[in-house]
Amino acid sequence: MESVAVWQSVALCGFFSWIAFASYINITHKVRSLLQPWAAHHVVAGAPLILRIQKCQNSFMDALFSGLSCIVSVPFYTAFLPLLFWSGHGKLARQMTLLMAFCDYLGNCLKDVVSAPRPSCPPVRRIIATKDEEENAMEYGLPSSHTLNTVCLSGYLVYYIRSYAENISAPYEFAGFSLVCLLVVLIGLGRIYLGMHSPIDIIFGLVFGLMILLFWLNVHEYVDDFITTGQNVIYFWGALSILLLFAYPTPEFPTPSYEFHTAFDGVAFGIVAGVQQTYHQFHHEAVARIFTPRLPFPTFLGRMLVGLPTILIVKFCCKALAKWILPIIAHTLGMPVRSTSYIPMLNSSSTGKANGSKQRRPLHKLFFLSQDLFDIDTGIRFVQYAGLAWSVVDLVPSLFAYLNL
Repeated sequence: MESVAVWQSVALCGFFSWIAFASYINITHKVRSLLQPWAAHHVVAGAPLILRIQKCQNSFMDALFSGLSCIVSVPFYTAFLPLLFWSGHGKLARQMTLLMAFCDYLGNCLKDVVSAPRPSCPPVRRIIATKDEEENAMEYGLPSSHTLNTVCLSGYLVYYIRSYAENISAPYEFAGFSLVCLLVVLIGLGRIYLGMHSPIDIIFGLVFGLMILLFWLNVHEYVDDFITTGQNVIYFWGALSILLLFAYPTPEFPTPSYEFHTAFDGVAFGIVAGVQQTYHQFHHEAVARIFTPRLPFPTFLGRMLVGLPTILIVKFCCKALAKWILPIIAHTLGMPVRSTSYIPMLNSSSTGKANGSKQRRPLHKLFFLSQDLFDIDTGIRFVQYAGLAWSVVDLVPSLFAYLNL
């Protein structure tokens, strides 16, 4: 027990030291000064290829690539992963959730470190079909998050099926691998066709995604064992989640990338906390799985009808509670705060002080220096998504047990 606490403390202290050191030397600015000119040059150089691809423009291609972008987007995974938990595939669901959070963090960090522009529009034609795409267009371009996430999550899904399914013949394995490759190619081509990314963004997303996937395949069993049977899991992951809110590079100009990272940081913590507490009740390997006599499809539909409204209610309640409590805590601790969207009163009262504070270094944010204003929206967003994720793996399965679903 003591040795576990020691290595956890050492790991957290080491991570904190890295944040402090990186902030002190302003490593983000140094790396950006090296990579941004190179990336910007390749974005401009890739414009002719984008224009050639867009010459094939028609309504069918617009709908096809817009649809493909939606089914590999963050909102899609956010809706899909709870259903995967409730279908009885708990290990696959928690691994894909944590891998998604890991990809989102590393991919968005790289985006905001390099701060490479997206293709210039015009001359490139940019097709934005959803509100989610509008937010994506506000981020920097390199690497392509859609390509990176598709490589990692579809690759891990194929690995999981291959590892845990029995007697899969070689033709089926080849077909699965071919489908993943086809999906990755279509997603990459679609992001270029839609004018959302340059070829260099797609290449980096592919390479970076393969690197992350290879790393995850070597550590996922250790991560899962720690979450399900480890010691001090909730305390350790909670501290790590808080540090991850500050271990994030300052972009050249503000983008939604940090908001996405905060949301998935909260999701990861909620999943870990909930699974660690209820693993032996709801998430062990012997639970009922969909399309078996213990969990027929009509029962699964009942789970969806109960679960989806419940997690949305929990998310709303957590957001309201956080909007009420966090400003009180900040005021009690003497922390100067502001709110960019959730609490207009804080935003209007701190407008004069907030100018220029959006681009704070991580170390400044960590110690809440007097000249800086901490964005309370970060805490609110973290709490609401942590609560949502916790309800997916703890509260809702408890309701299923009570209702015999």
